[in-house]
Amino acid sequence: MNQPNQIPFTSDLHATRQALQAGQTSIEEILAHAAAIGQSDACRHVFMPATAKSRPTSVNVPPQNGPGLLSGIPVSIKDLFDVAGQTTTAGSTVLVSAAPAQADCPAVARLRAAGAVLVGRSNMVEFAFSGVGINPHYGTPINPADRGTDRIPGGSSSGAAVSVATGAALIGLGSDTGGSLRIPAALCGIVGFKSTARLVPTAGAVPLSTSLDTVGALTRSVRDAVSVHEVLTARPVRLAGKPLSACRLAVAQTQMLDGLDPTVAQAFERSLQVLRQAGAQVEEIALAEINDLAAINASGGLSAAESYAWHRTLMARHQAEYDPRVAQRILRGAQMSAADYIDLLAARQQWIVRMEARLNGFDAVLSPTVAIVAPPIANVLTDDAEFFRINGLLLRNTAVVNMLDGCAISLPCHTPEQLPVGLMIWHAALHDDEVLDLALQIESALAGSLQ
Repeated sequence: MNQPNQIPFTSDLHATRQALQAGQTSIEEILAHAAAIGQSDACRHVFMPATAKSRPTSVNVPPQNGPGLLSGIPVSIKDLFDVAGQTTTAGSTVLVSAAPAQADCPAVARLRAAGAVLVGRSNMVEFAFSGVGINPHYGTPINPADRGTDRIPGGSSSGAAVSVATGAALIGLGSDTGGSLRIPAALCGIVGFKSTARLVPTAGAVPLSTSLDTVGALTRSVRDAVSVHEVLTARPVRLAGKPLSACRLAVAQTQMLDGLDPTVAQAFERSLQVLRQAGAQVEEIALAEINDLAAINASGGLSAAESYAWHRTLMARHQAEYDPRVAQRILRGAQMSAADYIDLLAARQQWIVRMEARLNGFDAVLSPTVAIVAPPIANVLTDDAEFFRINGLLLRNTAVVNMLDGCAISLPCHTPEQLPVGLMIWHAALHDDEVLDLALQIESALAGSLQ
């Protein structure tokens, strides 16, 4: 496979808006540049093939200084979300004959209302059921962080992440059920924010787990994550500007620090040192409640039960057309009884109560987003055992936050010569503003330490 022809693109949403307002560029130039990247080898397999039912409609360039925050900004849309007039296939072939959507889903509608220019439907793991990023139907987007080796992008929002990392889009709309925003953000060296699930409507998106699904975005900076979160939630974020010297941060030791790749371990420890030097109170805590998740999910977990409920009729007719690895995970739900599912919901709520009590008094928890750097695609294409081992490592830390019904952000914490590593900042439900506020401070501290 040829090396990706990565095209440098460093501006985030805010810098681009400032350049527009200063007359240093135009919307036409921004969109032409994004389109050139999107059509380059760097974005091979990033966007879904254009068909009669999914081809984007012609774009009317909005006013250069229009009122919308996203006016003229290129945005990719994960192939999970309804866009009026387009067919939502969720990275699968079994839905290609479905009728086009009659209307934009709420998340897309809010982005459009802010002026976003939709530049394409981004590729994804079939039905969003994996953290690796592989798609056997439409090809796998290549992580742009390494020119010499084709590495996984992470998933399930694989195309969304690569579109943002390369500059084919400045924002990638995606979803997060067990880490599908944060995993590719960490592996590709960008920012992924998973909000408290209830804050953004999931209507008009193909579900994986109705209990865990979250709509969010991949961005090039934390300040962009804040702004896009405001658009998607239709509410302002309250930033207190709390200094790091006034913050009490926990480091969860249970499982989340096990088996770290040396690059991840080094980047994470360096990040903690930077925060301590900035005056933050960093405390290691056992957080042994994480160990309880294995027993809680022993019957298959919420994603298996709820995905099987949605897919069972479709699979009865088209199972042979599914990615076998995805089908295998969905079919675990067939073995769960109604009593198992009800017990699982109750156990989750009890676990959330215990976890929230343990986190009380901390401004946030810090963890590596994922335990490893992106492995080569070749390692997971044909070896099922290795695929599921890698998938488990990728999801291990991030999925804790989904079970908590919490919020989390992954931001880059590696040095320029390292493969990307993500630092995850997380807390319980409805601590979104505090997490974003803290992330701004941490991003600045980490950037300063590299100068």
